[in-house]
Amino acid sequence: MEKLDFKKQLKHLYGPSAKKVVSVEVPPMNYLIVDGHGAPGSVAYSDAIESLYNVTYTNRFAEKEGPVQIDFGVMPLEGLWWADDLSRFSVDDKEHWKWSMMIIQPELVTLLEEPSRDAASANLHRG
Repeated sequence: MEKLDFKKQLKHLYGPSAKKVVSVEVPPMNYLIVDGHGAPGSVAYSDAIESLYNVTYTNRFAEKEGPVQIDFGVMPLEGLWWADDLSRFSVDDKEHWKWSMMIIQPELVTLLEEPSRDAASANLHRG
C-alpha cells in the first residue's frame, strides 16, 4: 500500500527556519474548509473543527480501503482569522472574529462521499 507523507513533501512550507523570515511559494492545494464566526472556544468553532477531522479521517480510511489503497497522514489544522471591522479584531473582542479553518486533502480526494457529507452536516447542525 502506498503511503503519502505530505509533511515530508511540503517540509519547506511547514518547517521554515525560525531564525529568519523567509518567503515561500504555496502551490494550489485541495483543502477541506469550514467558515464561521465567533470566539475560538465557541460551540460553533468546536463543531467546525470536529467536522473537519471527522470528514478528513473518513476520507483517509475510504482511500485506504478503496480500490486505489493509498494511505495518507492527516495534515495539521490551519486557519485564517479576520474581522469585517479591523478595529474590532482584538483578543478582547473575539465574538466579532470571522474564521476559515482548513485541512489539506490529497488530490485523490476530489468529492465528498455521501457518508462524509452526512457526518459533517450532523456535527455542524446539531443543537
